[in-house]
Amino acid sequence: MGRLRGRRWRILLPFAAMAIVAAAIAASSLAAHSASVIRLAIMSDCKGAFGGAYELDIGGAEAALAQYAHGKPVSSKKPSAGMTGITIAGHPVKIVGYGCGNDTVPVAISETKRLMEQLKADIMIGPLSGDEAVTIAHYAQKHPTKTFIIGTAGSQDPTLQIAPKNMFRYHGDGAQWNAGTGILAYKKLGWRKAAIIMDDYSFGWTSAAGLIADFCGAGGKIVKRVFPPLNTTDYAPYVQQLPAPSKVDGYFWVVGGTGTGPSLKAYESAYGKVDPKKFVGNLFFFFQSGFADVAPRLIGAYYGGFGNAPGLKTAGAKQYEATMKKWFGPAGFNVTDSFVYNYFNAAHALVIGLTKSGGALGASLNASLPRSIKAGYQVSNGGQVKLDSNRQAIADQYPQQIVKGPDGKPAAKIVGYVPGVDQSFGGFFKKTSPPPGRSQPPCVKHKFPWAGHIKAVQNGVITKKTIG
Repeated sequence: MGRLRGRRWRILLPFAAMAIVAAAIAASSLAAHSASVIRLAIMSDCKGAFGGAYELDIGGAEAALAQYAHGKPVSSKKPSAGMTGITIAGHPVKIVGYGCGNDTVPVAISETKRLMEQLKADIMIGPLSGDEAVTIAHYAQKHPTKTFIIGTAGSQDPTLQIAPKNMFRYHGDGAQWNAGTGILAYKKLGWRKAAIIMDDYSFGWTSAAGLIADFCGAGGKIVKRVFPPLNTTDYAPYVQQLPAPSKVDGYFWVVGGTGTGPSLKAYESAYGKVDPKKFVGNLFFFFQSGFADVAPRLIGAYYGGFGNAPGLKTAGAKQYEATMKKWFGPAGFNVTDSFVYNYFNAAHALVIGLTKSGGALGASLNASLPRSIKAGYQVSNGGQVKLDSNRQAIADQYPQQIVKGPDGKPAAKIVGYVPGVDQSFGGFFKKTSPPPGRSQPPCVKHKFPWAGHIKAVQNGVITKKTIG
């Protein structure tokens, strides 16, 4: 009897073990289904001067979520149609909403509150524009359990003067993007006296700050600063404040979005046809509408980059561009555009951070977000964009030139490579400095780390030759 009972237990034990395994699998499956949902918002501009970048920004972020987090775009032609299937660290990720800004502070804050408070997003990727980022940085200070990764806004203040611990930026600010461009105006164009016209808001000031610091650092003088408000429609009164072409060697043109073309037309009405050798711009010399309205009349003009490098022949650049085309090729994106590139890197960093935190949010996620990421147009530091102590990118920059392409149409050409530009601009800007404004920075001589070390780029290849 005892033997029979023992034999029965030996028979039943494997079935018991199988039942335990089955229960564990079921519990695991149930846990996967009940894992907390991570709620994500993406903020961009769908109206105003930069409304044309709305789908570009969303597409950049969603391509990274598709490539690294299993997401499936609802439409390969319209990123704002949404995504399904995003999962990170076993947690489903839901895009709860897309912010629709118009580059103004009131709309930025109302949209942020809608996304973060009404729709209860845990994380926001965005915004697009400078003043938006400044006000959202202050909002982030008051909401430390939320996480904010700047999309492509380039104002200096959010990560230098304000710098909340729950805000991250994986691209340069507007000043960083222009590193080396002012030096080229001084060295290659022979400018000594220049005037500058800039959009009268935080990004315009920051973008201009890089050109002013760079040009004056080399020994140049800014003799006039002019400030049209963002979204100006009649630029004539502002252009008339500029000195005549015979009075200066050239103009730094920092009017962006939908204003670049009209502002140059106002110049032509006042002073005649533009001379490309007398104009140096920021990224908007070759952005969207600028391609049609601006670039054809400025063949040969130099302009500051956007942290991007169209035509760069590196493995990292090719891989990134192929990834973007894989997910949103039918949308016809210019995948080298940094409105796409910067949002892609922001979302990629988020995937890395959430994976490391196991899907934990708040302080855990903020501690887990990477302090360096591989980026397509980063060459120095083994292709890694590093963050500084304020969670701001230290990134390579590429001064560019408008040239005539093989088809006779304007094309972007990288002319220089400036490695590892930090937000302090080689120690020039400090946390205690006033943020860029109408009179900040002053025009002073200063030795920047890249002066005399800007590498020439020829046919997309970085050479050993220096150009400034």
